[in-house]
Amino acid sequence: MSTSEDAHSFVIGERDFLLDGEPYRVLSGAIHYFRVHPEQWADRIHKARLMGLNTIETYVAWNAHEPVKGEWDAAGSNDLGAFLDAIAAEGMHAIVRPGPYICAEWTNGGLPVWLTGDQSIGLRSSEPRYLAEVERFLRSVYEIVAPRQIDRGGNVILVQIENEYGAYGDDKDHLAALVAVTRDAGITVPLTTVDQPQPQMLRDGSLPGLHLTGSFGSRAAERLATLREFQPTGPLMCMEFWDGWFDSWGGVHHTTDAAQAAAELDTMLTAGASVNFYMFHGGTNFGITNGANDKGRYHPITTSYDYDAPLDEAGDPTAKYEAFRDVIARYGPVPSDRPVRSDPAPAPTVPLRDLGGWVTPPVDGADRHDTPPTFDDLGFAGALVRYETALPDAEPDGLWTLELDEVRDLAWVSVDGRPVGRLSRALGERAIALPPGRRLVILVEDQGRVNYAARIGEPKGLLGRPLLNGMPLLGWTATPIDLLATADAVAARLDADIARAPALGVALGAALELERQSDLFLDTASFGKGYAFLNGFALGRYWRNGPQRTLYVPGPVTRAGTNRLVILELEAIAGRQAQFVPRAALGHLEE
Repeated sequence: MSTSEDAHSFVIGERDFLLDGEPYRVLSGAIHYFRVHPEQWADRIHKARLMGLNTIETYVAWNAHEPVKGEWDAAGSNDLGAFLDAIAAEGMHAIVRPGPYICAEWTNGGLPVWLTGDQSIGLRSSEPRYLAEVERFLRSVYEIVAPRQIDRGGNVILVQIENEYGAYGDDKDHLAALVAVTRDAGITVPLTTVDQPQPQMLRDGSLPGLHLTGSFGSRAAERLATLREFQPTGPLMCMEFWDGWFDSWGGVHHTTDAAQAAAELDTMLTAGASVNFYMFHGGTNFGITNGANDKGRYHPITTSYDYDAPLDEAGDPTAKYEAFRDVIARYGPVPSDRPVRSDPAPAPTVPLRDLGGWVTPPVDGADRHDTPPTFDDLGFAGALVRYETALPDAEPDGLWTLELDEVRDLAWVSVDGRPVGRLSRALGERAIALPPGRRLVILVEDQGRVNYAARIGEPKGLLGRPLLNGMPLLGWTATPIDLLATADAVAARLDADIARAPALGVALGAALELERQSDLFLDTASFGKGYAFLNGFALGRYWRNGPQRTLYVPGPVTRAGTNRLVILELEAIAGRQAQFVPRAALGHLEE
């Protein structure tokens, strides 16, 4: 970090941001440190400067830093301080947006499951228990941010209060409490808010003394004019210039026209506005960190967060990068150096070996419940819970009918180890016919927690009381599945002869030989639905439902020599080979 001798002033002037008293236009790009491997931070930041940017913006994901209450994690991919220092090393400023709600297509909008699991806590409000937990979180963040502010010799120039709050609520006491904690924790740089430039949102999401910024991707002149109506003085800023969009499983891969986006940028810069590209580099929802949206129908977000951004998922410049760079060059100097696309290593194909079943039965003597507990009841923030109960001794005259109040989000049903079918929340499926048998097992997947609007914090799992032929079905056990521990155990089988075991899922593995570390993309087009791991690193979810057909493998998680790939498949794999390809495939097969 810098010292106080390097301190500068950054304030809000009558029409401009002022850096040491001189007008300063913020040209920023969003990079979420928790979506990018730490060893690749410097590369992405450097490429942002080469596009002509002077600032990097990031959210802070509370649930990444504190997945377990009271256990704060600021190491590795959660090392916010190291990320801010890497930005400073590139000679760039930083904007920090700690929420605590961040949306971001990130699971639960960034809020921890241990917090939202208590349905009596008033989320995003001035409810005292919520504010107490938020204050503890913010103080932990500001311990990192405060000494890195520009007026202390660091590079942080702006901090945001809440996030798009005008689209959610109008609790001014809530906003005031966040401001009070922020200032008391030593944050002295200007504080901002962000909302879509709609009158009601701007009114509800702001407080006197906070600088309003906008979020939009089109009609820039109109949106800036609305922003100016509500903020007659100070610099105009689009804090989220939506230069692309995210993808959902079962949908299409979204792209936007580079020339049109560049024209909107030109309009903003002509108006003298500052801008933050959302996203400059989207990165990846590694592991099970993707969020979901539900505006009448549930849509989980894909593992890739490529976002059709100027820098793609692998960190390569796109046509949009060049178009934006050309616009920025009209308003000031840009570096003469240009980034080049990476030279991918040879993409190998290796046979997949069947390593047996991976969903183990519950432990004998496990607690029994009249109704299935939710993931939240169990305090579980993972992706899978296995529910099990005994079926009645009297066999039905034909088939049983199992009725569930709701499945969140996808359930595989089996009787005596034989698959029966699947129930999907997205399709509104809540009933299934069961054959005679002794044991009913339902494996439920949380496909991603909703990250937007009133459904944030909703419970996952089997909801309500299951009915069998109209009668309550009791005596349930619930076993959370630790995916990472399971993948590690499966990897150990690669050198052993393991018999295929009856299970709800099948594990496959391969030993991949590489000459050097290298970015790769795992082709998942022949896989069904499941999770992939390389050398113990959770690459993320895959699903034949598309549109995403590859998983990004960051070079730093590979190694020269033998690499161990593990696939935890929930359904069926069409081919028994793991094929790696040099570039991402984010559209459907026919595209």
